[in-house]
Amino acid sequence: MNNNGNAARPKVTFVEQDAPIEEYGRALYAVARSVLRAHLDALSDEDLADLNTPLSEVRMRQLAKVCRLDRDLGMRGDGFEWAVHEAILGKEQRVLTPLSEAMERATKYLKDVEPNSLMFGQERARYLGFTDAVVDEAGTDAFLLPEGSGRPFRFGPWVATAAAGKAAEPYLPDRIKAIWKTDLFLSGAHNPRYLAATVKSNFDLLEGGRGLRIGIVPESPAHNRSGIRYSTSHKLWVVSLADPNGFMGLFNDAYVAVGRAICALGRQPQPPYYTKPSAKAQKVQVQLEKYPDATVLEIESALDEAAQQKLVSVTNQLIGVNPPHWLHIKEMAPRIITAKPKFDKLD
Repeated sequence: MNNNGNAARPKVTFVEQDAPIEEYGRALYAVARSVLRAHLDALSDEDLADLNTPLSEVRMRQLAKVCRLDRDLGMRGDGFEWAVHEAILGKEQRVLTPLSEAMERATKYLKDVEPNSLMFGQERARYLGFTDAVVDEAGTDAFLLPEGSGRPFRFGPWVATAAAGKAAEPYLPDRIKAIWKTDLFLSGAHNPRYLAATVKSNFDLLEGGRGLRIGIVPESPAHNRSGIRYSTSHKLWVVSLADPNGFMGLFNDAYVAVGRAICALGRQPQPPYYTKPSAKAQKVQVQLEKYPDATVLEIESALDEAAQQKLVSVTNQLIGVNPPHWLHIKEMAPRIITAKPKFDKLD
């Protein structure tokens, strides 16, 4: 591709954490950021048109009016997917340790690696530049590692095909027929070999498929203990994250705190299954409710700062995670002045 072609692609910023989150309060802020990001990511073009606001300028009160809170509408699943992805990038050991072991068991090509994640999700692939960016991030020499002893597949061509979703199945080789179901592509740092993973917030919704190698789910004490095992029914290495004392306890705490804050800001009825969060998570909720007129991106930035001071690096990549601004109505409401969000340390 020529230089003019690259210049035409949208540029969006990737945020990566340079050091692990160690203390619970900071980890809570990081997961709250992931959940909030999932709520923003779920806004449709129709939502943005109704709000008369581009995505980058959506305010907390606006988000709270239109976002999906019912877990049956997929919001919990979206939040869990974002949280797992960003926990991997943030080097959260409660996710990295079992995932690294599962990757090692799944293939001989990923031994003793620190996992890295590329978020895919077929519903995002329709966004301008997204698929190209995922392929670029993986690298020109990247491969997909399906099951069996056959040769791996070139990453770029088949991921681009998989972006069409279920409609792509007739055009995919049999060994990667279900690769379009991928939520995360997993590898190690500077390793060009990738495993396809599916992420589900409910073990009962876990589905396998040709090309998928790893499933990431919460622990279900009744029939799915935390840890790593191979599921013959799913044909997946299943990573079950511990609940309540592991990552799932942390996720649930942050998820409920963000959800309760959104209910308050949007004057929406609180779902009956929302439990009372921990004392630290209640402080997160209270602070989120203090900034109804701040943009969601400003809140995200403040949560980043609270999660890890000076441990966040920013790199520009060719990616369009969200639709470009020109797809949305340009007319704006009057500018609102509000205090800059700042979150207190959770002692």
